[in-house]
Amino acid sequence: MKIIADYHTHTIYSCGGNEKRRHAKGTIEENVKMAIEKGIDIIGISEHGFNHLYYGLSKKNAKKQRKEIDRLNEKYPEIKILMGMECNILDDTGKIDMPDDMVEYFDYILAGYHFGSKPTSAGSLFNHIVNFIFRGYFSKKYNTNALVNAMKNNKILYITHPGDKGSVDIKKVADTAEKTGTGLEINSHHNRLSVEMLKEIKDMDIKFYIGSDAHEPKNIANFDESIKMAEQAGLDFDKIVNVDK
Repeated sequence: MKIIADYHTHTIYSCGGNEKRRHAKGTIEENVKMAIEKGIDIIGISEHGFNHLYYGLSKKNAKKQRKEIDRLNEKYPEIKILMGMECNILDDTGKIDMPDDMVEYFDYILAGYHFGSKPTSAGSLFNHIVNFIFRGYFSKKYNTNALVNAMKNNKILYITHPGDKGSVDIKKVADTAEKTGTGLEINSHHNRLSVEMLKEIKDMDIKFYIGSDAHEPKNIANFDESIKMAEQAGLDFDKIVNVDK
């Protein structure tokens, strides 16, 4: 089995514009070097979205990052380096934090639900609180609508760790993923999609991705947990886009 790509990795740019804040530890080049060492073909740098109050990529740093990735692609021709973003799904309308004036800087967009993203309304703030306290037990419908509408209204490569930090109706999410061609991530860091969730949707025509969600270089392409969950669920590995059997 060969891992083709790791699209979900973070660097020191996931810092909310505060250079002293280090949510992730590695530089872009350190992530790239580790990806080369592990023999993968594509490495994606996907910082947290602009509207994360603590760890979001700033617009200033997004422009710097684009230039750095372009430079590193010339320096390391043996690997393809892409610039993505892990946008925040902000509310049940499916709004994500990708401004129109910044789209041109990115090669792809991921999106997921996170604590710490800026609320768009009193309702979204309340949902954050309920999810934080109860992990979404009382807001399953809201969380499900948020993911479903995000896929319907935006061009997203895949949804990151669906069901993490807030429960969802995975069948409804998967149905929309199937209709829109949006992928769903099996995340090695967050244990979502879980084995139980995968069993519910493994026979649907869905694109699955495994993601390391690496916050330091040593975890680049560490997919052991994702692969283990996929195997336990009986998922056909031909459905995992970034794996070559």
